[in-house]
Amino acid sequence: MTRFRSMTAALALSLLAGSALAAPVLRGDIVVVDPVVTAGDMFEDAGAFANTPIFGAPAPGTTGLVDLSAIKAAAARVGITAFGSNGFDRIRVSRSGTLVDETLLQDMITADLKARGILGNGMHADIMLSQGFSPVNVATDTDPARLEQLRYHPNRNDFTARFTLSGLSRPLDVSGSIMISVDAPHLASTLPAGTVLMPEHIVMRPIPVRDADSLGVAQLDQLVGKALRRQSRDGVVLRAADITEPLAVTKNELVTIVFRQGPMTLTVKGQAVTSAAKGTPVQVINLMSKRIISATAIAPGTVQVTSAPLALAGL
Repeated sequence: MTRFRSMTAALALSLLAGSALAAPVLRGDIVVVDPVVTAGDMFEDAGAFANTPIFGAPAPGTTGLVDLSAIKAAAARVGITAFGSNGFDRIRVSRSGTLVDETLLQDMITADLKARGILGNGMHADIMLSQGFSPVNVATDTDPARLEQLRYHPNRNDFTARFTLSGLSRPLDVSGSIMISVDAPHLASTLPAGTVLMPEHIVMRPIPVRDADSLGVAQLDQLVGKALRRQSRDGVVLRAADITEPLAVTKNELVTIVFRQGPMTLTVKGQAVTSAAKGTPVQVINLMSKRIISATAIAPGTVQVTSAPLALAGL
């Protein structure tokens, strides 16, 4: 009997020792994500109390200090009556947050304009808020901010938008202006009339989309390989009216006159009386007969006579 009592006492002491070892212990300074601090956040070995909230967390992106007496009171309310302080007399509690700033709001508005087809390729939106926006920390989330509504009035260039911010019940309403611009071709340097445009002659710069429409701005692929109608200065916006087909033949230039009829081809030397682009009429002098004949420019320095029945006699 005495032996049985000794074994029972030893087992009881063992259980008490195990309970002591399993008692919750303060972790020290902690960082939480949720709006509440749980016992598992605050204590190691919180056991069944691990998911039990014990007090509210600070605002996202901020830090608060909780002294030991407040921790004891909060823990006692949920049933934790004893814990190891681990030598701490207060704990720093920080809550992680995501910064929502003006740039993020502008990016979300721009993305919405693109999704609605208002902003196309090569177009940009310059978004200005009517009132300054101070960055705010919100709860860490996949979507810290969501654009719920955007009303844009292109005739007035103004807008209103409503956002919801993670962890905040009150929506954020903003307003301002949107100036839409488009990349337009500008001359990179001053060039004389007749210059055949190459990619290095052109630089793309944004201009208001309204100006692009009213000016009749040319597309880049319409410009390369075309010639300037007149001398143009550095920085000028290139319009469709500023270009023409490059000259294949220039006035007074020596040319080759070609006449083809069936398998027969005749060529003679001539001199251009007028200038012409490829595929357009030109007057040339046959240097052998001294006659002025009509022809068509077909390549640089080469023309082909027209009016087949008279062409041979004209040569």
